[in-house]
Amino acid sequence: MSSVDDCTVLFRALPGHVTFSARERRTLTNFARSLAHRVLDRRFFTCLITGDSELRRLNRTFLAHDYPTDVLSFPTTDFSGSLGEIAISAHRAHAQSAAFGHSRLDEVRILMLHGVLHLAGMDHERDSGEMARAE
Repeated sequence: MSSVDDCTVLFRALPGHVTFSARERRTLTNFARSLAHRVLDRRFFTCLITGDSELRRLNRTFLAHDYPTDVLSFPTTDFSGSLGEIAISAHRAHAQSAAFGHSRLDEVRILMLHGVLHLAGMDHERDSGEMARAE
């Protein structure tokens, strides 16, 4: 049986100055497990933290939008126990954290929560502010 310990945070293809220390990686993995426990009724997910070029590729491939974005959610269509996958741009998180005046780690957590709420079925474009309140 799968558990929240099956939550995986992958760090891949982070060119340039965007890196995560071992402590930051542990913090984000623990946050993912906390989300699975507290938000997803103990269902797990996978989170890819990567760069703008990968988010642009995913956005173009799956949504026909040819630009990078900060977070994408891919709900699962099977019954494996996983709720799905999310992808986060570390580059967007870095830029947005500076613009919003908080840490990059906090911005990644905000984006992870946003993606997880989409996996849970919420949609900020059609929910009259419910998702924003949940965040």
